[in-house]
Amino acid sequence: MKTFLKINPADNVIVALQPLTKGCEIDVNGRRITLLTDVPAGHKCALSDIPRGENVIKYGFPIGYALHDIRQGTYLDHEDIHTNLAGTLDYGDIRPKRLTKPEPSGELFTFQGYVRPDGQVGIRNEVWVIPTVGCVNGIIQQIVEKVKSELESDIDGIDGIFPFPHNYGCSQLGEDHENTRKVLRDMVHHPNAGAILVVGLGCENNQPRDFEAFCGDYNHERVRFMVCQEVEGDEVAYGVGLLKELVSKARQDRRETVPASRLRVGLKCGGSDGFSGITANPLLGAFSDFLCEKQGGTTVLTEVPEMFGAETILMERCANEQLLKETIVLINNFKNYYLSHGEPCGENPSPGNKAGGISTLEEKALGCTQKSGRSVVCGVLAYGERLKENGLNLLSAPGNDLVASTALAAAGCQLVLFTTGRGTPFGTFVPTLKVSTNSSLYRCKPTWIDFNAGVLVEDSSMDETLEAFIRKILRVASGEYTHSETADIHEIAIFKNGVTL
Repeated sequence: MKTFLKINPADNVIVALQPLTKGCEIDVNGRRITLLTDVPAGHKCALSDIPRGENVIKYGFPIGYALHDIRQGTYLDHEDIHTNLAGTLDYGDIRPKRLTKPEPSGELFTFQGYVRPDGQVGIRNEVWVIPTVGCVNGIIQQIVEKVKSELESDIDGIDGIFPFPHNYGCSQLGEDHENTRKVLRDMVHHPNAGAILVVGLGCENNQPRDFEAFCGDYNHERVRFMVCQEVEGDEVAYGVGLLKELVSKARQDRRETVPASRLRVGLKCGGSDGFSGITANPLLGAFSDFLCEKQGGTTVLTEVPEMFGAETILMERCANEQLLKETIVLINNFKNYYLSHGEPCGENPSPGNKAGGISTLEEKALGCTQKSGRSVVCGVLAYGERLKENGLNLLSAPGNDLVASTALAAAGCQLVLFTTGRGTPFGTFVPTLKVSTNSSLYRCKPTWIDFNAGVLVEDSSMDETLEAFIRKILRVASGEYTHSETADIHEIAIFKNGVTL
């Protein structure tokens, strides 16, 4: 096993794959370098003297500039490097490379999914209870608990009954109000739900009848609306009756063989470390290329702030000038959002990121965007917008794990792939498959992590690891539960920007 990695020939740092000790010598392409300090695994070591003010290069790109003179063989982290990021840019010299999306080729894979009446395909057959407003959170939880208690094991054929409480639907204005309505509408149309009960209060800003109209065409047999203030007597008992009817309908659905081209997969990372851009994120990139280019499927990359510093790589892969313009707007709108709140554009890495070896937002972004592979960008989505184009899409959402994962699911993704170097137990309202960047985390948290990409710096090739990963994803798409599902973790979080009344 290698002890360190120089990612790109242009780099002036290496990454320690194992802890390196002061005084040891390493051979970098025939150059003998003596380490002047210890270097923790996942962290950086200078390959040459880096004078104060000069760029630190990793992945072949600047990840910031040196805050002081850095000597060859020295460990460097977030206290030694400062971001180069500032405000918005016009990107006037960026042009798309006119890439074209290839036709599917080679072996065409399948999975066992649920084909819905509207033509969408789900990978779960769940029953959801969605509140129009946070005031009825307690009601929906009581309804679900009573139905599960009364039916007990008599729910064969469905994958679970889940309430999705949230804090919004009232006391919101403008864009915040519309964001709430859009995400809840997207859930109503999501194919992973075989049936849905929407519960409103009656006096909220998100008026139940207006929201019902906002949802547009929906399956009236599988989606029911209930307004608590309009129910005479016990609204919980009334809701229990409706939900039992919906469970009975959902139980009729059966899995059938579906081509992998129908998969829509979200790409997300969180609790990243110095291995994220070396193992797990490149693995997701390889899978994204496989699904989009060889199967004709769809992947979605989000976390716009974590594109800052690597955004030009994505811009150059846009299919046309219009998508390039939309990507520039995507990036600059999020930068303006930061600046409008008096916050800098480059202040993103969390304490866990820094402890894991990530020093600046550019470094994080250059690792983060590897989840998109090399495929052409075929679509750019606003927050709350649903997928229209197959292939790789970019989605407007922040880096926050639950907010971004909810946005991916709301866009129509049936599954979210989530890479992590620090570990996290959460899951959004679709299966959330955790991929560890290192084997230590995989061994430490076996009830959190579904797949270990740490083997990529041990004894496994990308080809064999990707093959195992594809098989794992197809099993999950066909009904195998992720660890967060087994732990009964199903959550949503909606993006908020404005005032609360």
